[in-house]
Amino acid sequence: MKVVVTRTAAEDLESIREHYNDEGAPQVGEKFQRELVEHIQHLETHPDLGRIVPELDSPSIRELIHPPFRIVYLREESSVHIIRVWRSERLLVLPEED
Repeated sequence: MKVVVTRTAAEDLESIREHYNDEGAPQVGEKFQRELVEHIQHLETHPDLGRIVPELDSPSIRELIHPPFRIVYLREESSVHIIRVWRSERLLVLPEED
């Protein structure tokens, strides 16, 4: 299964690292970033590993939980697209289509 990390998700991962750098704990940011990437890599062989995002209830939008973060992804037939990586207390809201 092909795993694609979107630009937004890559920026999220970088923001996590930068946040902990700013807080004076760069090793924490590096550790989280490394662990989150490892979780994402599991999707290559187990694309349905994550649960359906509760607030959306769509089988194609799933998430892995790595406290305190959510890895939100779109499960397609032959690929997985990592959409966002953010704090788990945040609700996922997708923009409405016109």
